[in-house]
Amino acid sequence: MSLEKYPHLFTPITIGNTIFRNRLFAAPNGCQYLDYGGVPSDEGIAFFERKAIGGFASVTLGECIVDSKTGQAHSYQILLDNPLALPPLSAMATAISRHGAVASVQLQHCGMFSHLVYERGDQLLGPVDMAIPDVHTSNNDGHEVAASPDGLRHVRGMTEEEIEKLIRSYAKAAAFVKQCGFGMVMIHAGHGWGLAQFISKHLNTRTDKWGGPELENRMRLPLAVIDAVRKAVGPGFPIEVRISGAECIENGYDMDEGIAIAKMLDGKADIIHVSAGHHESQYATTITHPSMFMEDGCNVKYAAEVKKYVKTPVATVGALTDPEMLEEIIASGKADIVNLGRQTLADPDLPNKARQGREDDIDRCMRCCACFANSTLTRRRACAINPATGHELEEKFDRPPKTLKKVLVAGGGIAGMEAALTAANRGHQVILCEASDTLGGVLNCEEQVPFKKRLGEYLKRQARRVEEAGVEIRLNTPVTPELAIEIAPDAIIAATGAAAVKPHIAGIDGGNVLGAEYAYTHPQEVGQNVVILGGGLVGIELGIFLSGLGRKVTLLEMMPQLNDGGNMAHMNGLRIQIDEKNIGVSLSTTAKEIRKDGVCAEKDGREEFFAADTVIYAVGQKPRSEEALALNTCAPEFYIVGDCVAAKNIISATTAAYNAARDIGRL
Repeated sequence: MSLEKYPHLFTPITIGNTIFRNRLFAAPNGCQYLDYGGVPSDEGIAFFERKAIGGFASVTLGECIVDSKTGQAHSYQILLDNPLALPPLSAMATAISRHGAVASVQLQHCGMFSHLVYERGDQLLGPVDMAIPDVHTSNNDGHEVAASPDGLRHVRGMTEEEIEKLIRSYAKAAAFVKQCGFGMVMIHAGHGWGLAQFISKHLNTRTDKWGGPELENRMRLPLAVIDAVRKAVGPGFPIEVRISGAECIENGYDMDEGIAIAKMLDGKADIIHVSAGHHESQYATTITHPSMFMEDGCNVKYAAEVKKYVKTPVATVGALTDPEMLEEIIASGKADIVNLGRQTLADPDLPNKARQGREDDIDRCMRCCACFANSTLTRRRACAINPATGHELEEKFDRPPKTLKKVLVAGGGIAGMEAALTAANRGHQVILCEASDTLGGVLNCEEQVPFKKRLGEYLKRQARRVEEAGVEIRLNTPVTPELAIEIAPDAIIAATGAAAVKPHIAGIDGGNVLGAEYAYTHPQEVGQNVVILGGGLVGIELGIFLSGLGRKVTLLEMMPQLNDGGNMAHMNGLRIQIDEKNIGVSLSTTAKEIRKDGVCAEKDGREEFFAADTVIYAVGQKPRSEEALALNTCAPEFYIVGDCVAAKNIISATTAAYNAARDIGRL
């Protein structure tokens, strides 16, 4: 055990009348998996239960709306004013608490950003009358919503009667979830949502007791909500309040006001949960959910400042993955509790692994935001490096293979390693062949990229796991049909990957032209002035890397916008880096000829020249599907996964490999 190594992290803490087994809390996630009426499904229950099984002291169910008529932002939020939520929420509370964790619910009202309320044709309510941009043109059910004639959504200031009703809604919701068996509530008063709108000096310009320049008036509603919730749940029942230590937006409040807010919560809340940022700002959301370009634990400073001024236990959150850092945060008094969000998707077993001394086996969140991308596009939970995320119910009732097989995996990249590992863990005999001299595939080229350090760690960890699982590894061994027939497997998983596309442009074979993979591994050969052909994720990230090495970078993209690969959340972080590093971007630009001194291109029908010492192409990948399909007839079972099907991303590769390996031996 590592209790000596992490004595503070695994010291229980008593909040109210409740003992929490350690200082590791699972931060609120929205449920996503809902049945009709905004109640959690069995899939949703299993998703949260998995965190409790992993050893977290508390697991919080996020985005639970106290008043669906006035406070709902989208269709995938749990509605606490629906009496039909009683059975599934009771099942949720039981599923979490039976594993020793405290089940918690985040109580939320979205205020003037209750987009679904607007899309239903009802009045938006906020602190005062105001208008906000009508940027949402389709509702959460996929139906188009007509934009307002003036391009604005009009918000009406809440009457005192409506404010009092809202307070009662929080109290009723708290009593309801306590009845369901939850052991704590978290009142959301941060990130620009309903209560935070009343706290905001910029927004809340009311002239009555509920607003204005005095913080005492602007805090009156949150404090009234706490008082009402306390009366509803009784003494000793833990009440956590989440705030932004600073909003990090223009006209938003700063750290000094965040401290003042916390001081007014001191002694009234049982936990002051200090986050940061504002959900309506693309920039500030990369602070709330730190991008891969930010330091680990970058938001701890907000909690640490608050901690200096209050006696109430303080929780911190944001970019936390390392048990040693978590221990130091508690030991040094920066916070009393650490909350992990995306990390619980990457590895819900972090608490148990750290406690058992298995730190090297923890999958650290890469902050690639694939979870956000998948959630936005499909409303399902997923993680790039943990394909079991989103499939907790299947895993819970998984059956072992009916027949154990001899499995040949062709290719040792991301998909190949995941396929081999999953198959071996299910008991199959696995042979993994890789054409190069190392496992990891094309992504090994990014191993030394500072903001991709978690990716490099993951590749090494997967390679080690494959070996420890007893997989027979054959390096420098491309799989041909002849080799496959010689091995005579029962099943083949082809994961032969993809190769970089070399565009057909005059001068592409010049001595000043490099492929993206080569540029990553040989940055010393890249000149001072660089033009990158391709504005997808590969080109953008390479540009950021080279810019960090002091190169002047320009991106040329044929399309009228940069390609985020379906990952808008990650693109927010990329755009900030593009601006901060002064990376040039030329859209709707087609390279026509590469010369020794740069690139001749066409932009909007005009010829333009971009000076460059080095030109790098990053225009996409071509699947090695022919190599994969050549193995189709070499085994009774055949699967093709990863980039050799379609060159996409890590999450597509790991998910396909995981599912293919689980299908082997079912008959």
